[in-house]
Amino acid sequence: MVLRLLAFAFGLAELLAPRRLVDFWMGLATADDDVELRPWVYTAARIEGVFLLLWAVRAGKSDDSGS
Repeated sequence: MVLRLLAFAFGLAELLAPRRLVDFWMGLATADDDVELRPWVYTAARIEGVFLLLWAVRAGKSDDSGS
């Protein structure tokens, strides 16, 4: 349940603000400030957010129906 909640929150953040989230993680991962990301990276992050949201919602429905 906690994993689903984290996936939902992270997916929603990636969907709504992919640039902020990707830039934050890239700032932690790299020592150089002059790293330039390709434009498709933000689109990929947004798509990943959609998949995380779908997984969290579908996993929640299957857990609720099994009880």
